Order: sequence, then structure tokens, then C-alpha cells
Amino acid sequence: MAEVAYNEYGFATAAESHMHAHFMPHLLAFAGELRPGTRLLDVGCGNGWACGEFIRRGCTVVGVDLSECGIDCARRTYPSGRFDLLAADRDVLSKLGEEPFDVVISTEVVEHLYAPREWAHGCFAALKAGGRFICTTPYHGYWKNLFISLFGMWDTHANPLWDGGHIKLWSQHTLATLLSETGFGNLQFRGAGRIPGFWMTMIAKAEKPE
Repeated sequence: MAEVAYNEYGFATAAESHMHAHFMPHLLAFAGELRPGTRLLDVGCGNGWACGEFIRRGCTVVGVDLSECGIDCARRTYPSGRFDLLAADRDVLSKLGEEPFDVVISTEVVEHLYAPREWAHGCFAALKAGGRFICTTPYHGYWKNLFISLFGMWDTHANPLWDGGHIKLWSQHTLATLLSETGFGNLQFRGAGRIPGFWMTMIAKAEKPE
């Protein structure tokens, strides 16, 4: 994967974001039964807050991110986890020296990526056969986009002056297309926050075929 410039997010604390309250219950539900030792990789783990929720449930957790301050926060806050300054590409397992994972998660990441197919293939490669992949991203669809357009809200909703902000807006259809072409199957979606059609974010679950 070609090296690209990364704009440091600037995590100040290990606290949860405003989005965690919306997607975390669905993330845990899609993860299914978590037994002690369930192996989980968080791609784009940020400050490690979501990793901490899985560590509390007995999982063996690895997190990767390109944010130095995020990785530093995660290492200090969750010393029983492993956190590496690394992008997830098709060689992520060999770079980590890890076996394939039972569960791979990636929350509020894909909307920031120039090359989302590399991200999807990296997540797929990191997962064992039969394992679960769960991701979240801000939801976009006809009614929500129409509302934003009618009320002239695009400059605030997708502010181009936010360095490192959202550069791709995903609908259920486009995200399903990306995951399906990568090789994932058994896709399921949920929306979270607000009302159907105007969700704040959507949660996708997919599986790597046996």
C-alpha cells in the first residue's frame, strides 16, 4: 500500500466520543458471544476506547491506528491490550506477527479514506475464515441528503475546511457494494441515532466465508 500523508487527529484524552453512545450497543450485539480469549482487531482504534469495552469482556485485543497520540492514549489506558502505529493493509497480519482474528472492527474510519478498497481488503485479510467484520460510518441516503440540501446544510455537515474530515459519504448500497466485492458475505445493517432514513450512523456486519 502506498504511503500517504496522515493528518494527526489530536486525541486529547482517552474518553469516548459523542458517537460511541449511538453505535456501541449495536457493535456489541453484532459481535455476538464474546468468550474469554476471543481475538479482536480494531482497525483505526483511535484512543482505544472501543478496545477497552472488549477488553473488559475478556477479549484479547489488538488496535492499530496512524495517530501517535491516539496510540499513546490507548497504551496508557489499556495496558493489557496491544496497540501499534500501523495502517491495516493486506499484509497487516505479517506486520503484526499475529494469527487471523475472530472479530475485526473499524468504527467511523472509512469515511476518511482516499482508498477504501485497501482498507476493506486489509480487514478481510486480518479475519479468520468464518470470522465477523463490523464497521460503522455516518449514514447517507436519499431522504437525509434531500433534507440537508433543502436546508442548505452541506457546508456544516461536510465542511471542506475540516482538515482530515469526511471525504466519502456512504449509503447502505455503496458500503454493501464495497464489502461484497471484497469477498465478505452475510451482510446485515442497522441504523443508529435519530429516526430511520435520517440516522446519524450505520453499523454493518459481514462474515468471511469458511
